[in-house]
Amino acid sequence: MIDTHTHLYSEEFDEDRKEMIERALNKGVSKFYLPAINSETHEKMLALESEYPNQIISMMGLHPCYVKPESWEQELKLVEDYLNQRPFAAIGEIGIDLYWDKTTLDIQVKAFEQQIDWAIEKDLPIVIHTRESFDETFEVLDRKKHPKLRGIFHCFSGDLDQAKRAINLNFILGIGGVVTFKNGKIDQFLNEIPLDKIVLETDSPYLAPVPHRGKRNESSYLDLVVGKLVNIYNKDFSEIDRITTDNANRIFNR
Repeated sequence: MIDTHTHLYSEEFDEDRKEMIERALNKGVSKFYLPAINSETHEKMLALESEYPNQIISMMGLHPCYVKPESWEQELKLVEDYLNQRPFAAIGEIGIDLYWDKTTLDIQVKAFEQQIDWAIEKDLPIVIHTRESFDETFEVLDRKKHPKLRGIFHCFSGDLDQAKRAINLNFILGIGGVVTFKNGKIDQFLNEIPLDKIVLETDSPYLAPVPHRGKRNESSYLDLVVGKLVNIYNKDFSEIDRITTDNANRIFNR
């Protein structure tokens, strides 16, 4: 299994990070993709990658919740510097979040567009954070349409039409703990989405799957997501593991 989105460097894991990673490895998680947030966490993320060079792979980007009027341009400059210094698996997580702050929409869009330009220039996938902002996100993607523009809609929580629209734009869906929630809704239509259009993720330490909902999430819980997909797709565990692993390797060009 591949966890395509996990914040292993998060302070929530400071007490037991090594043990938590070992639990995931023992459960069969072979790779972990780490999304960047902002300059406060980049060094911690990269240090963890260097500690586990065969399992942990970093992305680079500026999370939309940290696109602030006073600092977003400096933060983006730092992202650009990193992208020019060394390879990354993707540009992410980037996008638009209107749940926490609607007043920064204009600069969130500018930051999103700039990072899409870098992804196209460097032929990298993007990993999109979209919260209460599907319309705005699709507007940007339609405007920036390009043969090289591709990636993952992280923590997909939209409806079937939005899922199909994302796929038509050359994106695949990141499926995690939400698929196990009673009110998550995506389990009601996911079987209409081909298995080759989804990847697994935890978004740990957030969005723990049932029966851990409301507690700290971790990458070892990825098997609970697969367990739910077994029921939705009526396929066995190993087949879902194989297909989603192939999908992740393809999108990240590994």
